Amino acid sequence: MSVPPHGTPRHPPRLPRPTPLPRLATPAAALPGPADGPAFWADVHRRGTPLVGPDPQGSPEHAAVTFLWRGTPRTRAVHVLPNKLGDPRDPRGNLMTRLPGTDVWHWTLRLRRDWRGTYDLCVDAGDGPAPDDPGYWRWLRAQRRPDPFNSRVLPGRWDGDPVSYAELPGAPDARDWTPRPDVPRGTVAAHRVPAERLGGPRRVWLYTPPTGPPEPGELPVLVLLDGEHWQPRLGVAHLLDNLIADGRLPPLVAVLPDSVDAATRWTELACRPSYVAFLTEDLLPWVRQRVRITDDPARTVIAGQSLGGLTAAYAAHAAPHRFGNVLAQSGSFWWPDGPGAEWLTRELAAAPRLPVRFWLSFGEQEWVALPAARRLRAALARAGYHDAVVREFNGGHDYLCWRTELADGLIGLLAGERSPAPARP
Repeated sequence: MSVPPHGTPRHPPRLPRPTPLPRLATPAAALPGPADGPAFWADVHRRGTPLVGPDPQGSPEHAAVTFLWRGTPRTRAVHVLPNKLGDPRDPRGNLMTRLPGTDVWHWTLRLRRDWRGTYDLCVDAGDGPAPDDPGYWRWLRAQRRPDPFNSRVLPGRWDGDPVSYAELPGAPDARDWTPRPDVPRGTVAAHRVPAERLGGPRRVWLYTPPTGPPEPGELPVLVLLDGEHWQPRLGVAHLLDNLIADGRLPPLVAVLPDSVDAATRWTELACRPSYVAFLTEDLLPWVRQRVRITDDPARTVIAGQSLGGLTAAYAAHAAPHRFGNVLAQSGSFWWPDGPGAEWLTRELAAAPRLPVRFWLSFGEQEWVALPAARRLRAALARAGYHDAVVREFNGGHDYLCWRTELADGLIGLLAGERSPAPARP
């Protein structure tokens, strides 16, 4: 195995969106006249946003989706940013249109009915630079507002504000994330683990399953990267509780390391041998001292998203004796940008077939990551990974999508470990 490159740019490739957004001139619902505004907004408040209506082209698999903003006389522009449904190189394509004589700003897309995504509304309320100023678009991107007519929000990354989201009727079901009062709960707690290879102790969250009948042998283990978001903010313990209670997952232990901050994440989650050594020589032995986890790689899953997905695959490549299952969502397999691009794909293609199973998923709207993902799929097939699962979902680079992809991947990789479903009364 060659040494991963160092000193690479800390951003993905700067590529234009290859296909234009499917804009519609006709909104999903009738817009008001100048005298009908109060009744219209009262109905919007009742229905919630975005508005969803029939596809004007008559396809039952598609819908018209209209995003709205109630402006003021000072409002100059509203920029709509659904996750990966826009091109930073062509920001005007995501500008709302104001309905003349009203306070209604609107923007409509034609989307397949299984789409879901988070989105931002960026509002020029008339107090910023002129629209022709060179820094205008950068300034506008910083003027984020929640959607006041949408109560559905997902926790923001790091310390960011919650972000609005939308799901069309055919989107995958996410009810497994909802806490259920009738389900036994596992325990989850934060700890500090010695991590000299990373420069000092590292915070981690440790989930242990609900107490029940003794399980034979040692418990399977999940290492889930970016733990500071998955547990304190998204509450992945609720998902594990529900799947274990239903018999879709065996009782397992999950350990979730903190990625600290964006700069540290870029440093550590870009195919770093020192980080894999932390996982295998510090973190998992620390867990094993406290919980009876397996050391069998076939019963160990490492999971991550974006750079975490890249690192999950790299960890299995570097330490197949410890990680036998990779669950990577929207993995940054384009890395690094520039010379040496898609380094890990070439490494996997050149190495003998390892005893590792891959479960990979990517968003159809991720126009930067998807080409590299498809080349990885082809490379894995040529290298003999015929049991690899590669899925594409109708969404972007988005925790909203990754939640259900995480559940499906865990069930798929640990299918042979599942406990019998409890008897129903």
